Amino acid sequence: MNTTSLTNISPIDGRYANATKELTEYYSEYALIKYRLKVEIEYFIFLAEKKFFKLDAKQKKQLRDVVIHFSIEDAETIKETEKTTNHDVKAVEYFLKSKLDSIGISGLKEWVHFGLTSQDINNTAVPMLWKDSMELEYLPAILNVQQHIYKLAQTWKDIPMLARTHGQSASPTKLGKELMVFVERLENQVQLFSYIPFSGKFGGATGNFNAHHVAFPKYNWKKFADELLEDKLGLQRQQYTTQIEHYDLLATHFDAIKRINTILIDLSRDIWSYVSMDYFKQKTKKGEIGSSAMPHKVNPIDFENAEGNLGMANAILEHLSAKLPISRLQRDLTDSTVLRNIGVPIAHTIIAIKSIEKGLGKLILNEPKLKSDLESNWAVVAEAIQTVLRRENYPAPYEALKELTRGTVIDKKAIHQFISKLKVSATIKAELKAITPHNYTGVN
Repeated sequence: MNTTSLTNISPIDGRYANATKELTEYYSEYALIKYRLKVEIEYFIFLAEKKFFKLDAKQKKQLRDVVIHFSIEDAETIKETEKTTNHDVKAVEYFLKSKLDSIGISGLKEWVHFGLTSQDINNTAVPMLWKDSMELEYLPAILNVQQHIYKLAQTWKDIPMLARTHGQSASPTKLGKELMVFVERLENQVQLFSYIPFSGKFGGATGNFNAHHVAFPKYNWKKFADELLEDKLGLQRQQYTTQIEHYDLLATHFDAIKRINTILIDLSRDIWSYVSMDYFKQKTKKGEIGSSAMPHKVNPIDFENAEGNLGMANAILEHLSAKLPISRLQRDLTDSTVLRNIGVPIAHTIIAIKSIEKGLGKLILNEPKLKSDLESNWAVVAEAIQTVLRRENYPAPYEALKELTRGTVIDKKAIHQFISKLKVSATIKAELKAITPHNYTGVN
């Protein structure tokens, strides 16, 4: 069977391939090989810059061009070598050594991967691809959906709406303000996310530069590695490690994304609820079908899709953040297979974000329904009336309103009759009668 998106096991690469195709630049096997190669080359060039051997400007450019022009065919060559080596990083090392032959610097081959263990490559390549994907794909997507929510909030900032607490009618609010709740929550979590550094491990077989030190015992390898990661690879170097990195900061990223996803689940469920309450209609598209049985339906499927994918993402993120920081003694291999899945929750998250964007773009405000619900719930002004009466030192106003409103249908007439019987001044009665479910919306 020929492989197509229809034959892929994962919906990420099948049904949702178009929504996730940008992520292949960071999370595919090809991408991982490319980032590994970049680390090997930058390390090799940095050794030359530190006078361990000589490279001229042309040779440095030729080496960096290997990454710039890295192709699927190059990756396939490396994978073919891996069939023999049964070691993925060693296959990258041999590929780079072959490139040294073509550049004419075969005599420098043994400086490739000098003193390193494979995790010096993996634990810098993965943080680099993670950093790039966060900065170029994930964060822009989150900020875009936040901006979309903000624009809707501004458009509907003056639309009064019946609030619901515990599923019951409650003090009115404004639709725009309720959307601003999500804008602020996302802003806070993105800011926290931005404080988390991107870090990597680079220190030899057990984190002590053993091989480097035995070869050049007087050289400051810690300073070398700090400069390599900070200046060349854009990472902070973890100072005390085993063979692998701590993964603590990566786990912190996972947990931050989980919180953002939880906020988006909350948003999706709220919008879904507003659609079910008929506060929103949805734009239709010619030819689309909402239900195979009920022709009238336009289902809020975008928000349902988002909720499902965010749930999948969070389940995987939970395992990643719980598992990766744990490794037996100086290392075991469980992190390796798990780490290859970090793109999976990001893909589910991106699918969800795109679904939310699509769903938000289809919303049509049904303002008459919002007004109707407010008009049918005059009991919600009871809080306002009893608060004003408290201000006036009226005896037991809460209890009086409780007696009036609980368990009965209250309309404008009933409220105004109650106000008329109060033993307060005409001015206070006028003030109370001016309060309606449509204007009792606070200051947001």
